[in-house]
Amino acid sequence: MKILLTGGCGFIGSAVVRRAVRQAGHQIINIDKMTYAASEDALEDALHHPNHALLKQDICDLAGIRVAFATHQPDVVMHLAAESHVDRSIDGPAAFVHTNITGTFVMLEAAREYFATLSGEKKEKFRFHHISTDEVFGALADEEPPFNEHTPYDPRSPYSSSKAASDHLARAWMHTYNLPVIVSNTTNNYGKWQFPEKLIPLMLINAIEEKPLPVYGDGKNTRDWLFVDDHAEALLKVVTQGVPGETYCIGARQPQKNIDVVKAICSILDRKLPSENGARERLITYVTDRPGHDHRYEIDPSSAETALDWTAAHDFERGLAVTIGWYLDHRPWWEGIRSKKYSGQRLGAGA
Repeated sequence: MKILLTGGCGFIGSAVVRRAVRQAGHQIINIDKMTYAASEDALEDALHHPNHALLKQDICDLAGIRVAFATHQPDVVMHLAAESHVDRSIDGPAAFVHTNITGTFVMLEAAREYFATLSGEKKEKFRFHHISTDEVFGALADEEPPFNEHTPYDPRSPYSSSKAASDHLARAWMHTYNLPVIVSNTTNNYGKWQFPEKLIPLMLINAIEEKPLPVYGDGKNTRDWLFVDDHAEALLKVVTQGVPGETYCIGARQPQKNIDVVKAICSILDRKLPSENGARERLITYVTDRPGHDHRYEIDPSSAETALDWTAAHDFERGLAVTIGWYLDHRPWWEGIRSKKYSGQRLGAGA
């Protein structure tokens, strides 16, 4: 299968590329603008694999995207490219509106035009898979059941609002133009090659360097965590087995309070890299909460698990240990990012 995939040098996208090329035998046309969080290194050996082609292209450039469709004639589309960091969306929402809404519109329009040229089996099997987030559903109180495919939308941040808008566009292009769209929503991902501004790598790297671990508010905000390689497996199942018009909520049933995540990082790191200064929990500091900080996200993945015959392979403790081991072994990569790319922005643990 030939997959036109956007954002394939990002954290989740690169995991999909690696899996698709190595294990599934798919051809990948990887469209990525190569913004601050993109990394060719994250593609590993898939970068130069004969089944992978990297197009350094802006998804908001309709003419360029039309050329990509016409040239490569994909069987399906996986649209992952997005601005995704909530704190950055608070400080600079314009980029999120542009990339997440306009970029999705461009991808849908180019796909619609391309789809109209198809016939026979190629048209029957074409899919536009739009990858989204659980944050579009708003926030949960502690006693409320997790999100599922029928949860009403209630986005609270510039990031989640822009993703909600893109979800609505994708579904509208199916109902109005009969483009075969599938939407998936997921929880917080973690794993190797994640940009250091996100909660787990930020806290981990600060702990390695014995710098303060700034936790927003009281640290009791809760997130549901999914190991990125498990998500990549699920996404490839969605695009190959999913039904147009359906939504798939993908999660691992691993909710954790932010403060517990930070403490778990400290505990595992203390075992792997003991400090002569003592346990790293001493580095935890509480900082002013960010604006509009949602209390809890959690997904019920039951429907997707049944439909896709998929469950997450990693529990949080094992996945976190694997992740920490990888960051310890790849210090030059994240040191280079922190020194050259990382602007800091907000620095609290506010996933």
